[in-house]
Amino acid sequence: MAIKDQPRPPRARLVSNILLLLSSAFLLVNLFLPNLFGPRIPQVPYSLFIHQVQQQEVTSVYVGQNQIQYQLKGEDGKPGQVLSTTPIFDLELPKLLESKGVEFAAAPPPKNGWFTSLLGWVIPPLIFVAVYQFFARRGGFGGPQGALSITKSKARVYVEGESAKTTFKDVAGVEEAKTELVEIVEFLKTPERFTQIGARIPKGVLLVGPPGTGKTLLAKAVAGEAGVPFFSISGSEFVELFVGAGAARVRDLFEQAKKQAPCIIFIDELDAIGKSRSSNGFYGGNDEREQTLNQLLTEMDGFAAGSATVIVLAATNRPESLDPALLRPGRFDRQVLVDRPDLAGREAILKIHAQKVKLGADVDLRAIATRTPGFAGADLANLINEAALLAARNRREAVAQADLAEAIERVVAGLEKKSRVLNDKEKKIVAYHEVGHALVGYAMPGGGQVEKISIVPRGMAALGYTLQLPTEDRFLMDEAELRGQIATLLGGRSAEEIVFGSITTGAANDLQRATDLAERMVTTYGMSQVLGPLAYQQGQQAMFLGNEGANPRRMVSEQTAQDIDKEVKEIVETAHRQALDIIQQNRELLETIANQLLETEVIEGDKLHSLLNQVQPAHLLNNGSAKPIAAS
Repeated sequence: MAIKDQPRPPRARLVSNILLLLSSAFLLVNLFLPNLFGPRIPQVPYSLFIHQVQQQEVTSVYVGQNQIQYQLKGEDGKPGQVLSTTPIFDLELPKLLESKGVEFAAAPPPKNGWFTSLLGWVIPPLIFVAVYQFFARRGGFGGPQGALSITKSKARVYVEGESAKTTFKDVAGVEEAKTELVEIVEFLKTPERFTQIGARIPKGVLLVGPPGTGKTLLAKAVAGEAGVPFFSISGSEFVELFVGAGAARVRDLFEQAKKQAPCIIFIDELDAIGKSRSSNGFYGGNDEREQTLNQLLTEMDGFAAGSATVIVLAATNRPESLDPALLRPGRFDRQVLVDRPDLAGREAILKIHAQKVKLGADVDLRAIATRTPGFAGADLANLINEAALLAARNRREAVAQADLAEAIERVVAGLEKKSRVLNDKEKKIVAYHEVGHALVGYAMPGGGQVEKISIVPRGMAALGYTLQLPTEDRFLMDEAELRGQIATLLGGRSAEEIVFGSITTGAANDLQRATDLAERMVTTYGMSQVLGPLAYQQGQQAMFLGNEGANPRRMVSEQTAQDIDKEVKEIVETAHRQALDIIQQNRELLETIANQLLETEVIEGDKLHSLLNQVQPAHLLNNGSAKPIAAS
């Protein structure tokens, strides 16, 4: 599929050049024509003019603002020579002229010919048109056709046969979504098969899911499989400064699509124009977004009435914000979930992106897929690219398994900050802090398998980190696992309390995350013995853009708010006591691992697992997690 460019007509450029030429001619005529063809009058000093007046040699004077013209006496009563001079501000000049009997008057206005008068009326409008064309040709007024191009659709048209096309083979990890869209492809290829039995294909299909899961890629694959033109445009490209331009662009887009039917219209980020009208504060009037949305609703009702086969695909990661009229049957009949891939899907995505790089013999993509739950397709593509960059930086000929492992840490925890040097005291505090996370995370459920401990700073603020990776994909977590995660987050602070007898600012982020998780347990998940199975969150949370922190609470009574605070405090304090107990029971192991960490800065792999196997109590081993955790 390739972008089909439309040639620009040269008419605007030709008209602009002609108008600029006429404007230049007008300026030349006004500046130089009087001097070229008018009479040339000798110029004399002002002092000579005054002397000639006093000697009564001057008969008449014409006084102007910029020039004085006067005539001398001639012989035998004939008119004398005409001279000119530059005037000087002199209030005594009229009295002098009157005393010497000289006729004087204001200079007559310049006489312009009919040609100059005509140019004075015609050229200024032409100059305005020329300037307008000048900016229009450079896009200043919406494109090469000036104001008319403001209403033109900015959709990019992809046609088949000009370059490699995208098909379903290029998309992995979303098998259910592909199955749903196969029906759309079959309808575009053989519509008679459906119409003969009275079936009606959906007019619109809405792809919903988290960012980076491949919604746009799926839409291109549908067009590539069907072999039809593909109009691609973003929702924000409809919105313009001028009211009504967005609606006009919607009309133009569907008119172009009808001419090339059967075809597909793909609108990315539909929520830019499709937000609910009850939430934006506008009801009618001249709101540009609402006018654009109304036009889109009208077009989706009417474009399928004829024989033209036009299917609208749209993508958004905020389906909860869309207008209900847009989602009703007859417009977007079907919603297809494009979710994050599972283990098999991640492995398939890694294989597709790994085809573009050279992999070493030791690379195990299955192991990488196991260590990356929760990663979207874009995350996995970035992972492969980061590993390739690391391999090139280390001057290796192929990507090794170590490069992929390091790329995972970069995505989860951030870049290493080796330039951030800690003093001995800070390094010791960080070492005990991270080992505390590891010990509690190994002993408590819900934290995942501890894979690495490091006191090398990473990211923007982390002075060290403990990397926990899940052993399987998880979709549900019980109360015990959530409490285990809170205890793991408090493990670093607990180790500082026991070893140093004081606390530092290093646990600030851990405390914030632990408090947020405890508040969600009470206000969202109903995991409270006091408040019961009630939800106290405010409003609807974004479905795919999620919020790591707790939502604002609803309007509750003062007593209920106090009960919520007490319950959150009880959960965090209980987890804190559990973390302290685990650290106390494994105090010798804490010292051993911390001392080794101070020597090597990093402990991972089998060496770390053999040390953590000594953690007590052994019956509290973890059961996995839903996503990688990097506690700092």
